[in-house]
Amino acid sequence: MEYNQTQSVATSRSSVAIFMQQVYLWMTVALLVTAFAAFITVNNETIFMAALTGFTPIILIAGIFGLVFYLSFAMHKLSPAVATSLFLLYAVLNGVFLAPIALIYTEASIAKTFIITAGTFGGMSLYGMKTQKDLTGIGSFCIMGLWGLILAMIVNIFMKSSAMDFVISIVGVIVFVGLTAYDTQKLKTMGETAPLDDSVAIRRGALLGAMTLYLDFINLFLYLLRLFGDRK
Repeated sequence: MEYNQTQSVATSRSSVAIFMQQVYLWMTVALLVTAFAAFITVNNETIFMAALTGFTPIILIAGIFGLVFYLSFAMHKLSPAVATSLFLLYAVLNGVFLAPIALIYTEASIAKTFIITAGTFGGMSLYGMKTQKDLTGIGSFCIMGLWGLILAMIVNIFMKSSAMDFVISIVGVIVFVGLTAYDTQKLKTMGETAPLDDSVAIRRGALLGAMTLYLDFINLFLYLLRLFGDRK
């Protein structure tokens, strides 16, 4: 009996390790693709102007949100190849959409903020992996905070208050720091029951997990950039 329990724990840890390795791998790939797409956009005048003019920004936003919702709800029906392709397309669209920040902030401050973001994200993700505390309450609070954050940003479009913008940036950092820990713990729980003998299910789950943590990382980076970035 004791042997079976030990074997079960070992199998669970192995499942978590393999699953989370896949999640972090695809998240890293997505970040690299986004960075490359942003670099190409900024350094190609034709692509850059096309991304900023006409209805292109609206199309980019629609494509980004559309892919998030589609992958979230249809991932279980997609083949690994299609799911991976759509996930990478999502990363490319984000890169093109975010490219203009290179014209707003100095390269040094973008690099500095990226390092701060990586350290903060890594620390909170590690906490989510290792803590024995249930982070569901924190996750629920952060999700409610996210909706409040969206509402405040919409209001501030019309108010154009620098003070509110500063508060929004601080709240945004707090929300996505909390979500990073919560989402990591949620993915760890998912990994405990991951079917190691089903590579298709592992890929689908890893891509969904990677998209979740990718969103946490990107949003944390953007809010930190608003706080610490040096404008040109």
